[in-house]
Amino acid sequence: MNRLVLGAVLALVLAGIGVFWWQGRAQVEQGAPPPMAQPEKPLPEDLPTADPGDFRGPAPPEATELTKEEQRFFRYDRNRDRRITRNEMLSTRSDAFRKLDKDGNNLLDFEEWAVATVDRFEKADRNANRELDIAEFATTAPKPASRKPACRC
Repeated sequence: MNRLVLGAVLALVLAGIGVFWWQGRAQVEQGAPPPMAQPEKPLPEDLPTADPGDFRGPAPPEATELTKEEQRFFRYDRNRDRRITRNEMLSTRSDAFRKLDKDGNNLLDFEEWAVATVDRFEKADRNANRELDIAEFATTAPKPASRKPACRC
């Protein structure tokens, strides 16, 4: 019984709040000023000018052509410091993961994959500073596939 009475009281309170809100909104709209009349054609003195005078903006940045090897290098160099760390090299090696899956069942221990990638990184890192510069990275380039014709026509 108490729940029923409490529910009815809350419903009346919410209905009263809604009515006051609705009436208050209607009074605000009635008291609003009418919209100002816009001139049909803008006057010439109202138009902005586009004369920059003697101002000169900054020069646009120049785009440089990257060689194929530089493009490949920057795919790995995530923070653009011109050095590839071990973590940067490991983060993009998903294709190598697929190549290591010899039986094609998509089951390969991460440790096996990481060992192969770390071995490749350490082989390329000739000065053993745990970073690859551009010359060291160039040694990791994949060998180009030999182009054989599909048929002997």
